[in-house]
Amino acid sequence: MYSLQEAGAWAAAAFERHGASGDNARSVARALVAAEADGLKGHGLSRMPTYLAMLRNGKVDGRARPVATRPKPGVLAVDAAFGFAYPAIDLALSQLPDIARAQGIVAAPVVRSNHCGAAGLPCEALARRGLVALLFANTPGAIAPWGGDRPVFGTNPIAFAAPLANRDPVVIDLAVSKVARGPIVAARQKGETIPEGWALDSAGRPTTDPAAALAGTMVPLGDAKGAALALMVEVLAGCLVGANLAFEASSFIDGDGPPPATGQLILAIDPASFGHDRFAERIGALAAAIEAQAGARLPGARRLALRRKAEREGLAIPPEIEAAVARMG
Repeated sequence: MYSLQEAGAWAAAAFERHGASGDNARSVARALVAAEADGLKGHGLSRMPTYLAMLRNGKVDGRARPVATRPKPGVLAVDAAFGFAYPAIDLALSQLPDIARAQGIVAAPVVRSNHCGAAGLPCEALARRGLVALLFANTPGAIAPWGGDRPVFGTNPIAFAAPLANRDPVVIDLAVSKVARGPIVAARQKGETIPEGWALDSAGRPTTDPAAALAGTMVPLGDAKGAALALMVEVLAGCLVGANLAFEASSFIDGDGPPPATGQLILAIDPASFGHDRFAERIGALAAAIEAQAGARLPGARRLALRRKAEREGLAIPPEIEAAVARMG
């Protein structure tokens, strides 16, 4: 078992060996270890072999320096410069709270970006600063429009977080596919099958083979409604940001091709700017109504429990990931 700090140092060292700057390596490692600790293994250390292959092949610039500009008072535009998404998001998070408190609401488009992992984590970080936050991300083609058979949208995650008085924020993080692609990548790495109903193969047939699923399309969450949500996120994180659209972006799950150049859009809202002081009381009442029902819980409760367990007991780095990283040098 590794402590979270030890796991982060191990991961950061691997990224530095493959050409990432120290700051970028640590940013990526922190994000992956945080996702792993929260039980979000499809966005955790299982991503390392792919990320390292991206570094090795120049699909991601490990030494990129993200840049932030202010084209409008309520906009913080971030250029990830074909680097990892995490340093660009870190840059946004460092400036968004002050802007949100001054403006009431601020949007941060992130362009020329890459896989942003567990999208709920940056939203949670903003919620811990007292803000309501949303993050939309477009991802490489994986979902066909409803009634179609070729990928046009990505799994396009939507994340949300809001502060709760004297306790952890409520955090929602979901893909618009029935399941995110990360668990399918992890199943392929382990040689496991996936449940039927997650994905279709390239001929449009249900499959339990993760390799066939990754070559085919994902089933959208809620069928036609999920495809509509995918379109919404594509507009917000692709069109509005000026990023590659899903069907133009190279894959997140291999080291081949040019940079994906996908986008993210982060919204940060200051509840104190809405002309009243009832936000904390209102969301507290909502949380209480949910938790008063036996068996009901707020989204994110399981993830926080796993995080606390990992903080106490450490993490086991999956042996297949440790071996894959060792083979890559």
